[in-house]
Amino acid sequence: MISEPSRHCTVELQALPSRIGQVRRIISAQLRYWHLDPLIDHAALGVTELLTNVHRHAQPDKSCTVEIELLLERLTVSVHDHDPRLPTVRQADDSSTSGRGLALIAAVSESWGVRPRGGAGKIVWFTLPAPSLFAVQPPHSVYGATTDGPFDLNGIMSPEYVQPSVARSVSVG
Repeated sequence: MISEPSRHCTVELQALPSRIGQVRRIISAQLRYWHLDPLIDHAALGVTELLTNVHRHAQPDKSCTVEIELLLERLTVSVHDHDPRLPTVRQADDSSTSGRGLALIAAVSESWGVRPRGGAGKIVWFTLPAPSLFAVQPPHSVYGATTDGPFDLNGIMSPEYVQPSVARSVSVG
């Protein structure tokens, strides 16, 4: 049996608004390099929400580590910070301007959770199912295009390529 080694990327930063956009671009570039383009939007959204939570809530400092790891066709994105307080999912009403971050992560991920780091903070993580390396990849979008162009995209995507429905779960500990 041939197994593929895990792929791993780590970024250390201060969770400041200007750095959050940079990390989002780093994660997106890394996923493109690994040929995981279909995961970019959900991974970038999730890491943005987690880093925003560090920026808004973490004490005593805003330093954190973002890790992405691909192992056994599963991408795990995690953010480690120094605040031992565990986050809670809030029920934001329609007029709230914040409080939806963890609910968004739950909506776009396969699973997510929180792990205390023995008094040295916590790790908040989420997973995304990675497409098989042998699956047919959908065509790449043309960036900057304002119309579909004169070409017909019907029939380019294989009928076998169907986005799987996934179970969602959360775990603490």
